[in-house]
Amino acid sequence: MKILVTGGAGFIGSHLVDALIEKNHRVFVIDNLSTGFKKNINPKAKFFRVDLTNHKKIEVIIKKEKPEVIFHLAAQIDVRKSMADPVFDTRSNILASVNLINLAREYRVKKFIFSSTGGAIYGDTKNRPTGEKEPEWPLSPYGIAKLTVDKFLFYYREVHGLNFVSLRYSNVYGPRQNPHGEAGVVAIFLNKMLKGDQPVINGNGKQTRDYVYVGDVVSANLLALKNFTRSGIYNVGTGKETDVNQLFWEINCHFGKKFKEVHGPAKMGEQKTSCLDFAKIKKEFGWKPKVDFKTGIGKTFEWFSKNL
Repeated sequence: MKILVTGGAGFIGSHLVDALIEKNHRVFVIDNLSTGFKKNINPKAKFFRVDLTNHKKIEVIIKKEKPEVIFHLAAQIDVRKSMADPVFDTRSNILASVNLINLAREYRVKKFIFSSTGGAIYGDTKNRPTGEKEPEWPLSPYGIAKLTVDKFLFYYREVHGLNFVSLRYSNVYGPRQNPHGEAGVVAIFLNKMLKGDQPVINGNGKQTRDYVYVGDVVSANLLALKNFTRSGIYNVGTGKETDVNQLFWEINCHFGKKFKEVHGPAKMGEQKTSCLDFAKIKKEFGWKPKVDFKTGIGKTFEWFSKNL
């Protein structure tokens, strides 16, 4: 199939492009390289360096390339940046996405697969692991944007017949994650520790997240493509909570536990808990996480050791 992957130079997107090409799909990538890297892009993929906010250029590309399927991963992914500049976040994550969805309708794309977020959409909730029917109360403009796009996709399916899947990820980690900026604590800690710098844990470190390995996230995307007529919203997580202190010590094991546990001030508005129930995607797609946390951290450490 002819497939567009937005954000295909990024962390998750580049792994997905590799997997699609391995399955003999014809893939083209749109990425502005703001957080992704050209070296991540599979040489068999056609590449357009364009920002999704440039609506006219995006239409020219879609019209010319005629994708049958769109995987939409490109986004402004920094939760704290979204809080500091919600207008920029809205332009990048809502308007650019709605334009892409509308073009998908106009140029008769058969399926639209969106990389959404679980933790940031549900907010702090007592029901954990959290299912898809949980009321959505995002605590950041980033979460609000992802939820808004989910609602637009529902509208475009119901009114215009656009088949979609929205995958709500928990905290994704693994090789190629960008360690610069605020997103991705695993990458940030590994980057610092491999350079001999002391990582600092925000607040008391008791805030929990559900860490899912990038390879498992790619397999969820491939199953969303394989189950072509299925449509809807699916959580992609492990159903297990890990706090930042536990995460630090798991990484520290790979350094002979030479780093001390150092705490800094808590970040304003940071979510306290996040953990997703993946029962729906397991039932409908047969997906479940295969890489456990310890193994995943080991694989990620190995990659960062060779690539920093």
